[in-house]
Amino acid sequence: MPLARVLCVDDEPKLLEGLGRFLVGKCTVVTAPNGDEALKIVAAQERFDVVVSDMNMPGMTGTELLKECRRLSPDTVRVLLTGETDLDVAIKAVNEGHLFRFLTKPCPSRTFVDTVMAAIEQYRLITAERVLLDQTLVGSVRAMTEVLELANPDAFGAKSRQHERARAVAAHLKVSNAWHVEVASMLSQVGYVVLPDELLHKLRTGATLDATEREMLARVPAVAKRIFSLIPRLELVRDVLEQQEALFAMGGEAIPIGARILKALSDLGAEEQRAPDTTVALAFLRAKRGHYDPQVLDAIAAVCAPKPPPIHEIALEQLSAGMVLAANVLTRSHVLLVARGAVVTPQLIERLRNYDLKMGVVQPLLCEQQTPGESGPVREGFVESQLQLRADTA
Repeated sequence: MPLARVLCVDDEPKLLEGLGRFLVGKCTVVTAPNGDEALKIVAAQERFDVVVSDMNMPGMTGTELLKECRRLSPDTVRVLLTGETDLDVAIKAVNEGHLFRFLTKPCPSRTFVDTVMAAIEQYRLITAERVLLDQTLVGSVRAMTEVLELANPDAFGAKSRQHERARAVAAHLKVSNAWHVEVASMLSQVGYVVLPDELLHKLRTGATLDATEREMLARVPAVAKRIFSLIPRLELVRDVLEQQEALFAMGGEAIPIGARILKALSDLGAEEQRAPDTTVALAFLRAKRGHYDPQVLDAIAAVCAPKPPPIHEIALEQLSAGMVLAANVLTRSHVLLVARGAVVTPQLIERLRNYDLKMGVVQPLLCEQQTPGESGPVREGFVESQLQLRADTA
């Protein structure tokens, strides 16, 4: 395991040298004489486990520095070292900087070292939990979602692109714990298991819903929330699922950012069923003032392709993971296998090959990504005719 990295910041050179000497052999120490230099180092370096800062420095206080460090590197553990003895100053510093510890000068070397080592351990706990959530949990939910997409393409088949978009939009907006937005997107459709097949078909094709169907659809978030209410570490996800249909005009920024993202992406996907051009669909959302967070719509415009990518016709054997299906995939007897917009996975390819052997799969397939080999752009008018044919028969 590599040595922990600790950044020490103080405008007193001798004190800074002493802090580094206390930690020799225990961690890698980097020093900075003031807040501005420290921020440059934090922005440029790969990571720091701990930042220890003096309180009173010219130009930028330790509180201001640690607050900015939290923005640049949220996982880094922050410790404030100061000669201040005023309790109000200490409380303000802890609250504003979300500090791990507050130490007063003069600080015994043993106390300082023990505090830094405890902060390093805290950093390891934080990052270990993040790996658990961001990789293990997200990976498990993604695997479950892939199975649901294969088993019920009407309910789940067109949502794989939404999950990728949700994570990208959350990252663009610098959402804290962005993993929960992707997980919420993947779990948001689980409540669809209670919906009748006819309603699922209407949702997939963008058909108009009657009042009873709208009422059934409105209960889906509550169903999903109940299903996952007993699973630990999903509190953020549950909040998103509970409010994913809330209108921005009704709650504003009090609505969880993940819910605002899912509301926009879900409705964007529905519009793309009618008009595959993302720019046109996004313009329709912007016209519905008060429904969506404008900042979220701007982020979607930034991370989603502003123009539809070229669509190509390919044979089933040319299909590869990572492609995006531009039309529904049907058997020759018109059974829906995969909905338009699904991201191709190895499991999906295996499913299509098996169905092709038994029932036959309508080919060529329409994909948004060019594949290696001899396939080229589709013939003039081919996409429009195929989309219409498959929409009519699905």
